[in-house]
Amino acid sequence: MTVEFRCATARGRGYARRLCADADRLMRAAGLAECELSLTLTSDRAIRRLNRDFRGFDTPTDVLSFSQIEQAGIAPPNPRSVKNSPGLPVGDVVISIDTALRQAREYRVTPSSRLRRLLIHGFLHLLGYDHERSPADARRMFARERALAAKLHERRVSPQ
Repeated sequence: MTVEFRCATARGRGYARRLCADADRLMRAAGLAECELSLTLTSDRAIRRLNRDFRGFDTPTDVLSFSQIEQAGIAPPNPRSVKNSPGLPVGDVVISIDTALRQAREYRVTPSSRLRRLLIHGFLHLLGYDHERSPADARRMFARERALAAKLHERRVSPQ
């Protein structure tokens, strides 16, 4: 299985199927169909603990990423060096359904659309993209994010 999904909050259950399908399409669009991704939908309370414990920020956030590529010895991973290797664990993406739903209302987008963008954003962090390093890195990351979002949207509306 390419995507291992865990829904740690009842509030996220209604989005589980679509988000898993988006994650599978994302892995394929990125050329990593044979790799493994762990995806968790959780609450603000749980993601706040993770954010505090791993990043030193005692606040909830929308998405966190934990790269297993980086832990495997490539620190930080080069986004262009990740190859489609059967069974390679790319890492874990954890999304707060509470924050995602608030942001969806604020940005006037559907919850599924917001979850998809957070998934893509977190996934790119797993591959080594980092918008906080420099303005140039931010431009590269956000351009890749838009390109992957467009690919996922194309596949969603095409008659396949």
